[in-house]
Amino acid sequence: MKSIIMVGAGNLATQLGLALAEVGFPIVQVFSRTKESAQDLANKLNSDAITDINSLRNDADVYIFSVKDSVLCQLIPNVCRGKKDKLFLHTAGSMPLDCFKGFANRYGVFYPMQTFSKSRKVNFKEIPIFIEGSANDTVQEIRDIASSISDYVISLSTNDRQYLHLAAVWACNFVNYCYSVAADILENKDIPFNVIIPLINETTQKVHDINPKDAQTGPAVRWDKNIIEKQMNLMSSFPSKQAIYGMISKDIHEQNKQ
Repeated sequence: MKSIIMVGAGNLATQLGLALAEVGFPIVQVFSRTKESAQDLANKLNSDAITDINSLRNDADVYIFSVKDSVLCQLIPNVCRGKKDKLFLHTAGSMPLDCFKGFANRYGVFYPMQTFSKSRKVNFKEIPIFIEGSANDTVQEIRDIASSISDYVISLSTNDRQYLHLAAVWACNFVNYCYSVAADILENKDIPFNVIIPLINETTQKVHDINPKDAQTGPAVRWDKNIIEKQMNLMSSFPSKQAIYGMISKDIHEQNKQ
């Protein structure tokens, strides 16, 4: 099995590292600028932790970057230097393939589209992994690695992947923000958040069978002004959220008229 170095020790790196180690890939080193993060993941992977990028080993087969976009561009020149025969991958949905160009000969993208937390184990078999590579043989090499942990490996260009990532932000990050707003409203009135979990579950489950536009319900669809105005008034102490409520309600109504 190819030896791997994880450059990064955050949420995605943790779950990806665990999944790769589980199928037999040796994770020989973990880099993070934060000592605690590097050591924590290294302990889980039976690996070595480093915080100095200059201490990175040169003899691994694959280097997987799982860091913030801005940090990725800073690290690539140092990590790739002197390792022209190695395979370099990044896991970012929003970064281009060509960020490695000029620094490496063999490189690609390995983007698992899922929300990750360090403490919550995920089933990688069910997670789609979107890949891209610098050459056909590199794509096949990336596909082999991805297929060892996932049943859904899909080739996707940089241009299309940026729209995929945009869709993921809408479907996950913004939705979770709405959960957070709902949680604050409930907490303010000492109502437990778990009372709304069945509603969240049904809303999520429904789109497995129904087009999201057809599944839309609520006062905005009907344009029930009495309810909308009343709820807008309830949020008068939170003008930014009040504005979001009004904007989304209007957009839902306009979409429903189409």
